[in-house]
Amino acid sequence: MKPSAFDYIRADSAEETVSLLARHGEEAKILAGGQSLMAMLNIRLAQPAMLVDISRCRDLDYVRVDKGQLVIGAAATQASVENRATLAAEVPLLDLVFPYISHFQIRNRGTVCGSVAHADPSAELPLCLTALQGEVVLRSKAGRRVLKADQFFQGMLVTAVKPGEIVEEVRFPLREQGARYAFEEVSMRHGDFAIAALAAVVTDGAIELTVGGVADRPQRKRWPRLAGADLEGAINDFAWELEAQSDGHASAEYRRHLVRRLGRELIATATAKASV
Repeated sequence: MKPSAFDYIRADSAEETVSLLARHGEEAKILAGGQSLMAMLNIRLAQPAMLVDISRCRDLDYVRVDKGQLVIGAAATQASVENRATLAAEVPLLDLVFPYISHFQIRNRGTVCGSVAHADPSAELPLCLTALQGEVVLRSKAGRRVLKADQFFQGMLVTAVKPGEIVEEVRFPLREQGARYAFEEVSMRHGDFAIAALAAVVTDGAIELTVGGVADRPQRKRWPRLAGADLEGAINDFAWELEAQSDGHASAEYRRHLVRRLGRELIATATAKASV
């Protein structure tokens, strides 16, 4: 199948982009890397009247550290973040996650903000943003607003973006002193959508586990430093809270099993890492 007919405009700046969105509202869609959008256009799950291409907006193409966060602009590709020499020291969880994201050809074109805006519950970057309690900056002609990840993601492919707004940037907090991180996912093949993906963050005072691919959005749970049967019980309760559903890829029972097994293993892995 081919896309429905649409107009195409290549924007040269963020200001031009929000002006176009203000003019065309819900009829316009943002095109950055296009790795998710083009597939949706081809099967007509998305039928915008206009595509606004921001891939050459220089003022949206940046990756920088600012005020304790790694800030990534809407036009910055995943590869530009993945290949950052200081990434492992800045945001270790992102460094762990990138090799699992599709394939390098996709990461060369796909954008970080685009993945976040798409809000696929199996995607790794929304999970990482949720696990680190990162932020999403939304911009329109009226101004900017900043939302925490758990405010931004509202359901499967559903976000808090309003007509006329663009995801201008996302912000990942830098490594917390003393925190340890671990990540793992299970998929049919490497690069496929995750059947279940989990990230663990362990500090001296708490354990946090974030799960993607099971509920309709990434879900994060925080506990004190539990151990043994107490931790096993807490993870089991969390697995049931996610209300896993069976589909053509895996049963609900298998997904709950993965949450329990991988959750236990990741917490143990993160706990055993040297504190920095």
